[in-house]
Amino acid sequence: MTVFLFSGQGSQYPGMGKELLEANPEFSFIYDKASEILGFDLKKVTFEGTEEELARTCYSQPAIMAMSLLCFEAAKKYGISFDAVAGHSLGEYAAMTASGILTLEDGFKVIKARAAAMDKAGRETQGAMYAIMKMTPEEIEKICEETPGYVVPVNYNSPVQTVIAGEKDAAAKAVETFAQKGARAVPLKVSAAFHSKLMEGAAKEFYEAVKDISFNKPSVPFYSNVTGEELKDFSDMPSLLAKHMVSPVRFTSELNAMSNAGFDKFIELGPNKVLTGLVKKTLKGAAAANIENLKTLEAALTL
Repeated sequence: MTVFLFSGQGSQYPGMGKELLEANPEFSFIYDKASEILGFDLKKVTFEGTEEELARTCYSQPAIMAMSLLCFEAAKKYGISFDAVAGHSLGEYAAMTASGILTLEDGFKVIKARAAAMDKAGRETQGAMYAIMKMTPEEIEKICEETPGYVVPVNYNSPVQTVIAGEKDAAAKAVETFAQKGARAVPLKVSAAFHSKLMEGAAKEFYEAVKDISFNKPSVPFYSNVTGEELKDFSDMPSLLAKHMVSPVRFTSELNAMSNAGFDKFIELGPNKVLTGLVKKTLKGAAAANIENLKTLEAALTL
């Protein structure tokens, strides 16, 4: 059984999706609808913008979502079917749209509100995020607790990679400690400390903006970052998604839950192949591939 995984923020790059869209122009409706809702030309930002421009949360979130949904439509067109969906942080919104929880229009309305709230919070809070490699989650939790200031683990990505977030100075101090203990730290290409308490203001603002949006039940099982397992209760999605903004991403737990439920193929839709790597590190023997251009689409057909 196959899971479609949707990429998260930080995986963006200029020009992403251009080749795939040129080969499948019928999917331009994704960018057209997004641009209409966002109030700017998303194709131009994605295909012609600089790396610095695209790193801004207000641009990167809708750009990654549109490109992920482009990959989703291309995968379906070429006969790749799916039995469940999941996303990493931002990727959950593409997963919700792909599985019918949100319409395309509402999906971009929600992501517009999320990106605006998080972009504002990023300018106001000055946070930082780092991926920590070669150290267990438990060790990382302990060091964060002992570091002066505010820094916490926020993305449990694999048994050997956990992302921390918090105040810039506190995060930098924690990174020094990790380096002394032999771990490797990689700064993330994001503008704020996502999934931490520094996003509390953004979460409240976001909730107010989306509380009247209609959310449906998905067409296939949907796995949640917040719970780390299949989500069954869709009665108050605005509250859950606001909580999602200040809660850790329990991606490792999600992958294990999917594997235990019998899912054995994982196809990442979106820029780069970050999640594909996390699957391979977490689930030994699982088949994993990504789709981001024509070459990877062709390879995924043989998975």
